[in-house]
Amino acid sequence: MPPHSESMDGPVVNAAEMALDMENVSYILPFVPVEYEAELKEAFERTLLVRELSADAAELADYWFFETVVRLHLLWRGKPYDGIKPAGYNRRPALTLAEEALYKENPSDLINFMVSFMKEDIQTRFEDALSKKDYEISDIESGRDYISSMQDFVRYLDKLYEYMEQG
Repeated sequence: MPPHSESMDGPVVNAAEMALDMENVSYILPFVPVEYEAELKEAFERTLLVRELSADAAELADYWFFETVVRLHLLWRGKPYDGIKPAGYNRRPALTLAEEALYKENPSDLINFMVSFMKEDIQTRFEDALSKKDYEISDIESGRDYISSMQDFVRYLDKLYEYMEQG
């Protein structure tokens, strides 16, 4: 999972904000496994209590809760926690389009983007290998360069296919 889940505008923090706004922990529970549920619920309850003290306390408590949720989510994903990233961090187009597709319940823009991106990437890799194909047989370095580009191209496509096939 890209670091987007660690950012202030990512789905984890968005769900945590919704949970706090609605005072309902169920909005955030799907982002952590059952073994961290008790810790999350305790943090949620403590945050709700502190939020009532003042606006400054609420801001601090909310951020602490977001950090707790992101940390537990990343722990579940087997990734280290090194702080919440700012909004927009590592925001690649596929992430935005994937979220929009789910929101709109229509994957057309996402599919068109991904197909176009893969087509351009494959074409670029293909052209690179092809441009190196006709080397002088006595130019061993150029031969190695072609073999390297050709193998990178073929392995890339094989891995891409394998990844898609596995789902």
